[in-house]
Amino acid sequence: MLSLLLIGGCGDRHEDLEKWIQESTRDMVGRVPPISEMKPTAVVTYGAGNLPDPFGPAKIETARKPGGGGGLRPDLNRPKEPLEAFPLESLKMVGALQRGKNLYALIQADKSIYQSRVGNYIGQNFGVITAISENEVTLKELVQDSAGDWVERTSSLLLQEQEAKK
Repeated sequence: MLSLLLIGGCGDRHEDLEKWIQESTRDMVGRVPPISEMKPTAVVTYGAGNLPDPFGPAKIETARKPGGGGGLRPDLNRPKEPLEAFPLESLKMVGALQRGKNLYALIQADKSIYQSRVGNYIGQNFGVITAISENEVTLKELVQDSAGDWVERTSSLLLQEQEAKK
C-alpha cells in the first residue's frame, strides 16, 4: 500500500516536468551550418614499391656472401693474447718504440705496459692491430650487428700525453 502511494505521488510531478520542458524550448530553433564543399586533391602515385622496406628485417642480399655477415667470423679457437682481457676504453697508448724497421706500440693496461705490433689482438671485440704510427694505433674489430651478423669496425688508440710531475 505504501509503495502505491509513493508511485502515485511521482506521477503528478512528471507531468509538471514535461510541461516545463515544452514551455522552455518553445522559442528555441536549431540551426546547423552547411558543410563546406570538398575540394578535389591531386592524385600522387607511390613510386617506391620496388625499393626495399626500410623497416623490414631483410638486408641487401647483394652485399652478403654465403654464411651471412659477409663471411666474417672471429676465430674462437685461437689462444687469447694478454691485451684481449681489457676493454678498449681502458687501454692507453703511452708511446712507440722502433726496433730496426718494426714499430711497436707501448700500451698501458692497468699498471702494466705491453709492447704490441701489427697483427696483435687487442680489446674484447676481436680487435687486431692494422697500423702503428708514432701517435696512433689503428685496429679493426669484429662486432655483431642487430641481426647477429659479424661486421668490421675501425677503431684507434691515440697517444696519451703525460703531464709533467711537479
